[in-house]
Formats: sequence, C-alpha cells, structure tokens
Amino acid sequence: MSDNHHSNNKITFAGLLITLGIIYGDIGTSPLYVMKAIVGLSPIDKIFVLGGISCVIWTLTLQTTLKYVVLTLQADNRGEGGIFSLYTLVRKRGKWLVIPAMIGGAALLADGIITPPISVASAIEGLLIIRPDIHHYIVPIVLVIITALFIFQRFGTAAVGKLFGPIMFVWFSMLAILGLSQIGTHPEVLWALSPHYAVNLLTNSPAGFWILGSVFLCTTGAEALYSDLGHCGRDNIRTSWVFVKLCLILNYMGQGAWLIAHHGEKLGEKNPFYTIMPDWFLLVGICIATMAAIIASQALITGSFTLISEAIRLNLWPKVVLNYPSNVKGQLYVPSANLLLWIGCMAIVLYFKESKHMEAAYGLSITITMIMTTLLMLYYLRLRNYSLGVIALFLVSYLAIEASFLVANLVKFMEGGFITIIVGLLIISVMIVITQADKIKNRLKRFEKLPNHIYRLIALSNDAEVPQFATNLVYLTAARGEDEIETNIIHSIFNRHPKKAQVYWFVHVNVTDEPYTTEYSVEVLAPEDAYKIIFYLGFRVEQRVSMFFRLAVSELAKNKEVNIKSRYKSLEDKIGDFRFVIIKQFLSNENDLPFFENLIMDAYFALKAITPSDERWFGLDASSVLVEKMPMVIKEATDVHLKRINIKQIGQMGHTEPTEEV
Repeated sequence: MSDNHHSNNKITFAGLLITLGIIYGDIGTSPLYVMKAIVGLSPIDKIFVLGGISCVIWTLTLQTTLKYVVLTLQADNRGEGGIFSLYTLVRKRGKWLVIPAMIGGAALLADGIITPPISVASAIEGLLIIRPDIHHYIVPIVLVIITALFIFQRFGTAAVGKLFGPIMFVWFSMLAILGLSQIGTHPEVLWALSPHYAVNLLTNSPAGFWILGSVFLCTTGAEALYSDLGHCGRDNIRTSWVFVKLCLILNYMGQGAWLIAHHGEKLGEKNPFYTIMPDWFLLVGICIATMAAIIASQALITGSFTLISEAIRLNLWPKVVLNYPSNVKGQLYVPSANLLLWIGCMAIVLYFKESKHMEAAYGLSITITMIMTTLLMLYYLRLRNYSLGVIALFLVSYLAIEASFLVANLVKFMEGGFITIIVGLLIISVMIVITQADKIKNRLKRFEKLPNHIYRLIALSNDAEVPQFATNLVYLTAARGEDEIETNIIHSIFNRHPKKAQVYWFVHVNVTDEPYTTEYSVEVLAPEDAYKIIFYLGFRVEQRVSMFFRLAVSELAKNKEVNIKSRYKSLEDKIGDFRFVIIKQFLSNENDLPFFENLIMDAYFALKAITPSDERWFGLDASSVLVEKMPMVIKEATDVHLKRINIKQIGQMGHTEPTEEV
C-alpha cells in the first residue's frame, strides 16, 4: 500500500468540517426548493403541509439515514464508495450485474448537470425579493458563478473542503435557527414527526401520491454522499450526518409553521425558505444561501470525478486524463469530465432560465440510480451473510419506496425530465461502445508462450550484423501471465524491423480492485537478457509507468540482478538508453464485420481519436517512445473471389488493352 496517502477515516474536527464542505452541499440546500415544490400553486392546506413535511422527514430517515448512511456506507472498497465500487465488490456474483452498474453510473453522471443550475438559481432568485427589477440579470449571474466553480475544481477537493467547510457549518446553523424561530409560532407542526400524517396524505389525498416527485428532492444528495465516501471517510460522514439531519428537519418544520400560519392562501411566487427570514437578515441570508448552493454543486462534481475514475478501471469509459492535485487520499480531478459537466450546466441554465422550470428535470435520473444501487446492495448483503429475511425486507421495502418515487417523477418527463434521461442514454452509449469494442478486440488477440522465443531474443541480441536499436527495449503488454506475450510484439521484434537490444523488458500493468496498491513482481526469463515486470497499481494510483519502471529497474540493478550499463567498451561505465514501444492498432479495411459491430468499432476509434494517447496515459516520456501501427483484422472478408487468367487470354476475353501513356 502506498505511504503517500493518508487515511481520512479518523474522526477529527477538521475532518468533520471538510466533510460538511464536500459531502452535504446537494442534500443540504434542498430546503431552498422542496417545500415550495410540494405546495405548488394550490391554496395552502394545513393537513397537506403536515403530510408533506412528514413525508420529507421519513424519506430522510428511511432513504438517506437507514439505506445510505447506515447500510450502503458499509459497502466500501478499501475506503472508496460509489455505485462502481459497490459493483466491484459483487461483480463475481454475476456478469449481468454490470448492467445496473452502468445504468446507475450513467444516471448519476447525468444528474450532475442539473444540480448546479437548480441550486445556484434557487439561491440567486432570492434577490428578486429585494429587487424585482433585476430579473434579466439572474441568468448571467448564475452562469458566472457556475463557471467560477468549475474553474476552481483543478485545485482539488482538499482545498475546496477547507474553504467550504466553515461556510456549510454557518449554513446548517442558519437553517436550524431560522426553523426554530418559526416552530414556536405554530408548535403543532411537530405533529409531522409522526409517520401517520405521511401515510394519511399518500392514501387519502387525491394529489398525495404525486407529491412524492417533489418530496424526493429532499434526498437527491444521498447517492453523491456515497460516491464521495473516499474523500472524507465513513465515520466522518456518519457523525456529521446527525448534525446535518437535525438542522434540515428543523428548517423544514419552520417553513411548515409559516405555511400553516397562511392556511388558505396561495404561495404564488413566494418561497417559504426566504419568507421565514427577518427583513433585516434577508440580504445576508441570500448571500449565505448562494455560497451554500455553490457548495451543493461540489458534491455532484467530486462524485462524478470518482465515478469516471472507477469506470475507466472497469473498462466502461475511455482512458481520459486523471489528475491528482495533492497526495491526500481521494483527491482527484478529471479535466474532460469537468469540461463536459460545465457545458451541460450552461445548456441547462440557458434552456430553463428559472429554477421552478428546472424542478421538472431534477430527480428522475437519480431515482434510477438509487434503484440500481438497491439491486447491487442485495448481492452485497448476501456476500456479507445477512439472513434471507433481512435481505428480503431490504429489497421489498426499498424497491417499493424507490419505485413509488420513480412513478411520481415520471409525470415530469415531458416537462424537462427527458433532458437528463437523454444525457444518461448518451453516457450509457459510450459505456456500451467501450465494453463491446473490448469484446470484439479480444477475438483478435493472440498470445504466445514467451519462453519459446527466448533463444531467438538472445540470438538477435548477439547478432553483430544487426544494428542495435536500443540498449534496453521495453514493450508494454496486455498479457497478464508472467510467461505470456502478444503475437504482435513477437512480430514487431523479429519481422517488421528487427529490433536488437541488450536487454528486453516486457511490462504489464494490472489495475487492482484496491485503490492504493503500488507493488510489482519480476519474472526472469533469461538472466541479463529478458525480463517481465508486472505492476499491481490501485485504481486511484496515477499510472506513471515510466517512473515505476525506473524504480523497479534501479532496485534490480542495485541487487545485481541485471546489468543496465552499455556493453560497448567505450561506454561501459554509462547507463544504457531505454526505449519504449507501444503497438497501436487500427481497423483494417480487410474486415467484414456485421453492421452493428462495424458501427461499434467506428465509434470506438472515434473516441480513441479524442482521448489521450497511450504514452500519455501510462506517463511515458514521448522522446523515448516508438509507436508502431498494426492493422486489426477481426474478421476477414470471405465473399471476395479472384480468378487468375493467362495474359494471352486478355484479348480473347474481351478485356480492353491498356492505353500507352508517354
């Protein structure tokens, strides 16, 4: 395990503060719009308000607290969370489990484009209470704030957490104080703590069931909470959630008390979140809400980076650049994902313009993610030997709850929900292309036993008639076995242009299911002539193969297991050069693939064209890398027939003689 990564699971005041800044932005800003969405345009009704608040309280209890904070956070992969980490833990239980993992991951990434716009817009629109005439400035302000947030991502979540943590502490404290100030005016709002009011609303009110689409908005940040597990640690999340949940419930009840006081009236354009603020505090409250809304976006963004990183490891996403802003465990920045999320957020703001219109697009995709997490958790609970009764209770309960939320959210589909679904489908399409292309390519891969070619390597190395290509020649190989090698590499060494070297190295990178492994093994194929090194790197370890290879070779040389110095007499005291060879394949024109497979491979190579090169992905110095191109023939054309004829038959068969050109 790497020593450069510090555990972030120990409960400390600093850890709790950073957790507030990273984890709870999304779920913490839900009071900005949940009660307004629940009441809608209908006259305020006391029983309806109590039922709505009761639904919110018990959704936070059953969905966020019990399912995620208590149960799902147990399913960590060496401290890392998220639906792909959960899939990693259970994937041996069935190949089909990749389907819910892909659907859930894609839906969560799609949800990342709506959280920043609705959170920031909801906060900024509070300015309209003070200055209604600045309505046309709202969209530009929101665009600027979101852009600044995405620019800030390159500094890492450690910097973000230290800055945002204190702000979120102030935010949650403000929520609690504002709520308490109103509860005293109508203490009957405390009745909402009883689940009776939620059940009564859902079963007896004609519109009761359909408000679940609005109620669900209170727990949309739960999945991001799980995805950000690696940034803060389970114990810090569980401890801080007690404080967060209390503040949220107090604020919802405070808004409910104000609504009860205005029984029979219509809410109109008013937002109960801002109406419970004293006039003298309104501007300050809007500023704090805006900062909290900015932080709300952070949970989805950092969670998206985590998802992309793990999707790459699982071969569900193209190999894009991953940056590690610091040596703190869990710190990650994905430039391409940052750019795509920013573009999506800009488009959402420009399309919907107002937060009330965005509510229709919010929540539908995350409901799908939660259902997929429930399916995967079923297998995790079986893996942990929970009793069948507990597993059945978990499955039935949460599928019923989340299916209800899904149905209630489907009414929003044509009002805007279709946007996040379309984005999710595009993301799934990329995943399908990557996975299917990998299966097609595997039909081409041919491996050979490396020991069978050792005598040829030694003979080539000692052949005085062949010019030396490099002192140390390094091939990156996909062969996992210590004695295996691709046929393409053998062809590259002996057939294309004989590559004579003093020492041949074959390097394979095995990405492990553990996040921070940094280990390697060495197979001596021929002392002083050929070696195979296998690196075991965690999925959160940057693949700086050049550096790791140099460290491994230095250790071998120090132990006198290999001589890396030049064997030329005039240079015998000098370290020999190292050259890396990467074989880059392209789709041959000789292929005769079915339409669907041809479409998949065209899409795959189109993605490859816009993603970083292999040498950059593996952290190699471009000046010492040779990229060789080889055709990929997956299925040769079989319906081509060519008949040989005698040249004397040309005239007899009516062929036109070629025209002589001067």
